[in-house]
Amino acid sequence: MNNFTALFSGLIFGFGLILSGMINPAIVLGFLDLAGEWNPALLWVMAGAISISAIAFHVAAKHQRTYLGLSIRLPSSRTIDRRLLTGSFIFGMGWGVAGFCPGPAMVMAGSGSTKAIIFTIAMLVGMGIFEMWQRGNRSVA
Repeated sequence: MNNFTALFSGLIFGFGLILSGMINPAIVLGFLDLAGEWNPALLWVMAGAISISAIAFHVAAKHQRTYLGLSIRLPSSRTIDRRLLTGSFIFGMGWGVAGFCPGPAMVMAGSGSTKAIIFTIAMLVGMGIFEMWQRGNRSVA
């Protein structure tokens, strides 16, 4: 049941990305181009996503388990530190340069887009490097 739920949720998420235009790098880059011909269309997508997420986090914070019985682990730290800022900066730069963020890149990679496949491979390699770096730092500490 959990695998089916994950698949169903992923399909709905992917369909939402396609429907909203988030998988089109030109639309994303147009949204990020504040000095040029700014395209505000994704502002509504983000506003909707933030609204739904805010409600979901509010509901999740009141429960110990999901509706499927899995434990809920929300972030406990509210500290804005160098690690958070660095990760946010790298994420934003990657999004701005490539025009993809992880979700839309995976949807586009699934449709055969060469650029999205290259981006997804690079993203996975970067995640692997970060994991190895984290393990190395944990063993030193």
